[in-house]
Parts: sequence; structure tokens; C-alpha cells
Amino acid sequence: MNSVIRLDIILREAVATPYRDLVTRQTGAAVRDRLLMVLRDHPGRDAHLDFSEVGLVDFSCADEVVAKLIVASADLPVPRVLLHGVGVDHAEAIEHALQRLGLVVVAVLLDSDQPLLLGAISEDCRTAFGALTEHGRVAATAIAHELGWSEARAREALDGLATRRCVLAHPDATFEFGAVA
Repeated sequence: MNSVIRLDIILREAVATPYRDLVTRQTGAAVRDRLLMVLRDHPGRDAHLDFSEVGLVDFSCADEVVAKLIVASADLPVPRVLLHGVGVDHAEAIEHALQRLGLVVVAVLLDSDQPLLLGAISEDCRTAFGALTEHGRVAATAIAHELGWSEARAREALDGLATRRCVLAHPDATFEFGAVA
């Protein structure tokens, strides 16, 4: 089961403002702190952060809310953090913040159902991710065959994605993207 968290509501709760924009580092820190409290109460569930009702996201808030949350999520009982309803402008700020810290996150843009990766990740991982999202649960051999890669190359890319919490790795050596919503 997943947990959808609307950032516009978290913003209103965190800073008691009617605005829909995530701007200023202080606002971002307050929203992140509120998100951390919410995520502690959702053990074992992916956290789906919904940006669809958020206006502007500046770089400082992208850094505070997304990048620092990704770092902090390693200590939370949440398997993955995924972003939904991300606008093109949101994606630019988030991408920049994640690149700077060498982080990556799965995002789904507004009016899309196709997940993509934002942040710092190798081209092999991006390519393997794209192939994996077209399948359910598969072994690295299936991805290797589809991409014309060696099994070792596919496994390395998929393991990299799993380590960075972008896909799910299973004990039977299979991988899957998992639920989008």
C-alpha cells in the first residue's frame, strides 16, 4: 500500500499560509520537517509526494524539500519516495538540487503516467529504468536481452537503481518498478 501526500496541504500546515508556492529555504525546511513527521507514521509504504497543486518551486525549496528529504528518508521506515504531478518548472529546480548532491528520485510529470528519473544517475541506469517500467517483475536477463546488453551490465544498472531506491529488488534476483500511484 502506498501513501499519497499532497504537498499543498503540507505547505499550509507547515507555515499556515494560503499560498501554493514553495519558496524560501525556511519554508522548505518547515515543509520537510512536517513531511518527516508524516512519513514516520507510514511505515512500510512508499511515499508519493503530490506536487500537482503546488505553484512555484524555487531551487532552495527543491533542495530543502526533495534533496534533503531523500537523504533523510534513508532513516525512515519508507521504502521509496516518489514524486507525482511535477510540473516542468518544478522538475528543473528539483533536477538541479539533486544533481548538486548526487541524488536521484523517480518522478511522474503533470499530465503523464510515465515515470522518469530526476537527478544524478548513469545513462545505463536511465536506460535500464526505461526498459523496466515497460515490464512487471523481471530478471536482469530479460532487460539485457531487450537492450542488447550483457547480463552483467543489466544487473549492474538494475542493482544501481535498487541501491538508490528507484526500483524494487527481490530475493529471487528479479526487479520491478512497482506501483506508480
